[in-house]
Amino acid sequence: MSEKVVRLIITRQDDANSSPYQEEFSVPYRENMNIISALMEIRRNPVNAKGEKTTAVAWEMNCLEEVCGACSMVINGKPRQSCTALIDQLEQPIRVEPMKTFPVVRDLMIDRSRMFDSLKKVKAWIPIDGTYDLGPGPRMAETKRQWAYELSKCMTCGVCLEACPNVNSKSEFIGPAPLSQVRLFNAHPTGEMNKAERLETIMGDGGLANCGNSQNCVQSCPKGIPLTTSIADLNRQTSLQSFKNFFGSY
Repeated sequence: MSEKVVRLIITRQDDANSSPYQEEFSVPYRENMNIISALMEIRRNPVNAKGEKTTAVAWEMNCLEEVCGACSMVINGKPRQSCTALIDQLEQPIRVEPMKTFPVVRDLMIDRSRMFDSLKKVKAWIPIDGTYDLGPGPRMAETKRQWAYELSKCMTCGVCLEACPNVNSKSEFIGPAPLSQVRLFNAHPTGEMNKAERLETIMGDGGLANCGNSQNCVQSCPKGIPLTTSIADLNRQTSLQSFKNFFGSY
C-alpha cells in the first residue's frame, strides 16, 4: 500500500510586486492534521510534487487556537483560519490562497493595514490618558455586557472583509469588523463619550452607506459575531445622530 499523502495547490508570490503562481505539494498524512501542520511539513522539507527543491512557503501564525487571527487564508475557496481547517474535512487537492482583499507581502502573508487603519479611523478604543487614579469607572449593565462581550471576540482576522463583496480595491468601505467595533465602544459607559465622533465618521465616505447587506460577513466570521445586527443597530444610531445634527443638541 502506498503511503497516504495530502495534496495541496498553493498560490504563491515571491514579493509584493511579482505575479502569483501555483505550486503543488504532497506531504505525508497524519491523523488530526490541519493546514498549518501541512505548511510546517513543507517548511521542513521544501520539495514540490514534481520532486523539485523550492523555497519554503511563507505564512503567518501565532496562537494556533483561533484566537490571534493571524493565519487567515482562503482554503478551497473559503476565507477562514488555517489552524482550525482540518485536513480530514477538506476535499483534495486542497487549494490554499492568500486573501485577495489585502495586499500580498509574500506567498500567504498579507498586509492587513487597511483594517487597522479603519479601526484607527473610527477610534476603536477608549481614550483615557494619564496614569493617575481616576477611581472606579461606571458599571455596564449585565444584559448589555453579555452582547457586548460577543462583539469583543473580534480577533481582527480580516475574514469578514475578505467575504464582503463591497470591500475591494475600488471601494473605501471600512468593512464589517470596524463597524462592529463602533457599536462595541459606543455601548461602553466610558467609550460613549466619543459616540458622536464615531458615528460622524461612519456616516461619511467608506462608512455604513457602502454596506450592501450581502450578509456574507456574519456567515463567514470564525467567532460567530453578530456583525449584521451591529450594522442594523448602527443604522438606527446614525439616523438619530442625523436628527441631532439637523435640529441641534437636546
